[in-house]
Amino acid sequence: MANLNRVLLIGNLTRDPELRVTPKGNSICQFGLAVNRSFKDGSGQTREETTFIDVEAWGRQGETISKYCTKGRALFVEGRLRFDQWEDKNTGQKRSRLSVVLENFQFIGGRGDGDNEGGGSSGGGGNYSPSPERNSPPPRAPRPAPADDNLDEDVPF
Repeated sequence: MANLNRVLLIGNLTRDPELRVTPKGNSICQFGLAVNRSFKDGSGQTREETTFIDVEAWGRQGETISKYCTKGRALFVEGRLRFDQWEDKNTGQKRSRLSVVLENFQFIGGRGDGDNEGGGSSGGGGNYSPSPERNSPPPRAPRPAPADDNLDEDVPF
């Protein structure tokens, strides 16, 4: 039987990312993501539902998110679900949490606003490499300076 554990999310950071380093020197960035869903209820009224998701980003990707993202920033996240279970040391109760382990991400919007222009992306495997916007034109060659004998000083602009 085939298995698939893939999550695609677009949302806004609920808090500033928290970057830590493990004793072995691995970087881990933890942050929250709020994902909104609009729908019409049985009476026809538009309702909105927000889901809050914990996300972990390891290695270079986590460092990049920590450096360039703050609370409110829109982010596209691709990853996998992970279910953690543990026993609370204080109360002895069994606890659990479902979170997303980031495998890939892409900035959405500008540095501080939500203008929906792609800002960069990261490849899988923890290697971040900024890439140009996908539909941007190639850079233009600089124009040569006009010759002095072609200037028309009667032009008002």
